[in-house]
Amino acid sequence: MAVTVSLVFLFGLILCFLLRSRSLTPAAAFTAAMFGFFLASTGAAGPINDMTTALVHAIPNP
Repeated sequence: MAVTVSLVFLFGLILCFLLRSRSLTPAAAFTAAMFGFFLASTGAAGPINDMTTALVHAIPNP
């Protein structure tokens, strides 16, 4: 749960930065958000979650 919240915060922060720097238009941000929302409801959500968890566990803790 903590990893998911952290990743949501991280991606939200990056998205906010891209919108403020005008590197990403609001329409593209909406499209990316909707893609993520609909991707989460497919069968691909499980493997993506497993891959993200494996990558987080692969990063050594300082």
